[in-house]
Amino acid sequence: MKRLLLVLPLLAALSACEQLGIEDPAKVAAAKEADGKAIGSACRHAMRAIEDCYVLNPKAQKAAVHAGWREMDEYMRENKLEGVAPVVPRPGAKPSQPAEDAEDKPAEKSTEKPVDKAKAH
Repeated sequence: MKRLLLVLPLLAALSACEQLGIEDPAKVAAAKEADGKAIGSACRHAMRAIEDCYVLNPKAQKAAVHAGWREMDEYMRENKLEGVAPVVPRPGAKPSQPAEDAEDKPAEKSTEKPVDKAKAH
């Protein structure tokens, strides 16, 4: 009985390890898994390829990202939802010219006629 009374305060102190900054490995793994799934589902909703998602989130668990991407894909297909165009360009893509600039500058046409090489000599 005396030992039980000595162990109870010790157990109570150990149950508050999170307050001391000691993280539970199981909770950390679960949080990383949930983050990966959230990243994957967000990538799918933004109409990104899974490979782009991996490149944009190198620290995320690939298996969790894939699971989230796949779950969102199934959900979107079942509910006939369209994705949202991403604002951030795809990795490796060259930035396109804004539409305003393209409208302001009309395409310049050459007034010169092409020279026939056979007649030039």
